[in-house]
Amino acid sequence: MAIPNSSQQSEAERPDDLHSLGGDGDKPKKSGWVWILVLLVLAGGGYYYYKSRPSSDTKAAPAPGARGTGLGPISVAVSPALKQNVPYYLSGLGTVTAFNTVTVKSRVDGELQKVNFTEGQFVHEGDLLAQIDPRPFQVALEQMEGQLFRDQAQLNNARVDFKRYDQLAKEGVIASQQVDTQNATVGQMEGAVRADQAQIDNEKLQLVYCKITAPISGRVGLRLVDQGNMIHATDPNGLVVITQVQPIAVLFTLPEDNLPDVIPHMKNGELGVQAYSRDDQTMLATGKLLTVDNQIDATTGTVRFKAAFDNHDLSLWPNQFVNTRLMLAVRKDAIVVPLAAIQSGTQGSYVFTVKGGKANLQPVKVDMTQGNIALIASGVSVGDQVVVDGQERLQSGTAVEAHNVSPGGSAGGPASGSGNGAAPAPGKDSDPTGAGPKKNKKQGSPS
Repeated sequence: MAIPNSSQQSEAERPDDLHSLGGDGDKPKKSGWVWILVLLVLAGGGYYYYKSRPSSDTKAAPAPGARGTGLGPISVAVSPALKQNVPYYLSGLGTVTAFNTVTVKSRVDGELQKVNFTEGQFVHEGDLLAQIDPRPFQVALEQMEGQLFRDQAQLNNARVDFKRYDQLAKEGVIASQQVDTQNATVGQMEGAVRADQAQIDNEKLQLVYCKITAPISGRVGLRLVDQGNMIHATDPNGLVVITQVQPIAVLFTLPEDNLPDVIPHMKNGELGVQAYSRDDQTMLATGKLLTVDNQIDATTGTVRFKAAFDNHDLSLWPNQFVNTRLMLAVRKDAIVVPLAAIQSGTQGSYVFTVKGGKANLQPVKVDMTQGNIALIASGVSVGDQVVVDGQERLQSGTAVEAHNVSPGGSAGGPASGSGNGAAPAPGKDSDPTGAGPKKNKKQGSPS
């Protein structure tokens, strides 16, 4: 068996080896071109993204006049326009003032024997409040009565002598001068008797003053002097202070600009006044306007008004601070919407109404604002659903999801388009919107 030469075998296999090596060398060249193409594609994509990004952001941002477009229905709170009788009033700040306040003092000096009232008690005119020791005045009265009896006896004797002297003078027994002297004596004694009677009346009056009675009807304050003390007519503080609280007055001020509105209504009849608590949320009492001050305060530019209240439930107290509402008139069948629905623009006032699931910009003419409601002269009909919350995201034609506002101000279920989903009209003394009055409300004035 022949054994091949190793050198010959190597030379025979060399072309094949060179061919395989040449094939492996082509593969790196092809993969390099692939990577270059990938890098070019990525660079082109990055360049395209870089150039197209501002355009995409601009398209994604909503136009200034296209709020809420392309974002689906916007949730808004709506409230229906109502037809109601709305009171027109002027608001001011007032202070409760008693019609009469009396400091009860003694008119005589003496010991305070009895105190017949309790602090905070209601008393009537003429009720006995206290008593001063009357014995010194009783003794003085008896002394003057004794002096009166003596002077009366002397007067009777002088009259008898005068008659006797007059008769003797007619007979020529005595001179007429003696008769005239006796007549003068009679006059002197008559004067003494009258003086004695006046002293007696004075002592009786002092006895009356020993019983201190209520000069007016009202509420007794805190006792200023205790029983057993010596009191004097010159004491500055007195015994007690009585304040009349039924009826009671309220003094309040209004700007002088409101005076032309008030005077014509005063001529037409009696004006009502309502008193509210310090937070302007609770009505305390209703009364009537009595009068207007005769001059304007030049330093503040205000006018003082005085109103009277029966105050049967004692809801008003002297020196109490109250908010007042002077009722001038009642707007019959006025169309009202919440004040929050009114928006202002360059063309005037407007509201957004909801019809068919879309918002509509509706120009309106506001007659006046009263508290947290607005009276609409034109632009809105009864039952129209007006947006009260969420207007900043709306424009005309925006799709909305409307929710009714409950009387308490919270959102309820979805609105039923243009139907009237309002709560029943409030009573006479309540706010037409049902939300209650605000503390710093805008003065109602016709536009």
